[in-house]
Amino acid sequence: MADVTQILAQIEQGNAAATDALLPLVYEELRRLAASRLAQEKPGQTLQATALVHEAYIRLIDVKRVQRWDSRGHFFSAAAEAMRRLLVEQYRRKQRIKHGGELQRVPLVDIVADRPEDDIEALDESLKELAAEDELAAKVVELRYFAGLGHEQIAEFTGVSVYEARKKWTYARAWLREKLTDS
Repeated sequence: MADVTQILAQIEQGNAAATDALLPLVYEELRRLAASRLAQEKPGQTLQATALVHEAYIRLIDVKRVQRWDSRGHFFSAAAEAMRRLLVEQYRRKQRIKHGGELQRVPLVDIVADRPEDDIEALDESLKELAAEDELAAKVVELRYFAGLGHEQIAEFTGVSVYEARKKWTYARAWLREKLTDS
């Protein structure tokens, strides 16, 4: 993965050809992260992992503005945030009247009650509030929930110990559970 860090440095320096070399190196990991996140979505999700990866990648590697990537972890952290934003945008788009608005899709096989954690817009708003209170805890949730990373990877990407990553995850889950069930 040292190649990824080197390519990210080349992209930062404005090397447009480096963006073509980056995608093959990170594609499978990004796709796995996207598939993991989409598996947690409500049934009927129309966005596929491939489309989510491609949209997130386009947002990350925008040749018009120079990106600063400190490390591979920083890149994947930004990818998780880009995926989160894309999922929130899609959710909001589906909530518009021309896309059915308040109408709910009802599966014919099995009707499952909605859970508060399934409301991605409420989760997004709560994550913004959590970030104002504890930025690291919000980043841990973003990496764990939206990117599907484990505690070891989160610790590596954020520069904290595995213990600290687990502690922040436990805190953030409790904070979000309280916030989302009060809504």
